[in-house]
Amino acid sequence: MDLRFNTFLRIVIFCLPLCAIQAQPQLGVATSINHDSILNKAGYKFMVEAVPQILSPVSVSDSAFHYKLNQLKKLALPVYALNIFIPGELKLVGPNVNEQTILDYTQKVFTRCKQAGINLIVFGSGGARRIPQGYSKEKARQEFVQVAKKIAIQAKQYGIMLALENLNQQETNFINTVAEALQIVKDVNHANFKLCADIYHMLRENEPASVLLTAKGYLIHCDIAEKENRTPPGTAGDDFTTYLQALKQIGYSGKIVLECRWSNLAVQAAPARISLQDQIDQVWK
Repeated sequence: MDLRFNTFLRIVIFCLPLCAIQAQPQLGVATSINHDSILNKAGYKFMVEAVPQILSPVSVSDSAFHYKLNQLKKLALPVYALNIFIPGELKLVGPNVNEQTILDYTQKVFTRCKQAGINLIVFGSGGARRIPQGYSKEKARQEFVQVAKKIAIQAKQYGIMLALENLNQQETNFINTVAEALQIVKDVNHANFKLCADIYHMLRENEPASVLLTAKGYLIHCDIAEKENRTPPGTAGDDFTTYLQALKQIGYSGKIVLECRWSNLAVQAAPARISLQDQIDQVWK
């Protein structure tokens, strides 16, 4: 083999892992699968749907679930993940926790997830994890970690990853920052229980992008929207580049999901993607 070609080949092989680490995150939208064609036309790569809409044993009968399975097979874009995991009435902390009821519910969700070929669930569930007034926060924290460990063990059996999401104080009173969520993830200490960083909630809580630098090895999912009214990127002109730079710095290889309030998805979808992609291009150039 020619020496110069051999040297060139060695350089290419050496650089491949670095290129993979720095690959840009793909963009998708958290919305109904009924918007599949709109999002596909707008250039998105995937969708995130809601557990209650697709496979919750509380809201979706067996026959309805089989209909949903047929719908999923016909989509142009894959459903990459699900959110709205635990219903608000199924309490995860406080005096009214029924652990067996929780585990029965999550097992059914995981069973259906596997049937649907979906292996990631974003664990927000603000109502379910809300701490009752006057209840000990530390006790609630211990309870949450305990039940999360058991849910994670279940998830592993079905090949499901869970991503604990930070939610701002307007939505719940527990786990309001990425820093808090990350500590819970570390306490649960299970390979199937990782972290979701929602940049919209970070902005609402004035949580700096630097927090993301501590999440390397834990962060597997990211949501985004503009701060003031949860509008799509490009609406108010929010600059996300410091958060994107932090993601790049830790070698984030997950996806970014626009979880926004849309006034007209068909009109806004493409401009929102282009606006966010422009910022990603600035960072990943």
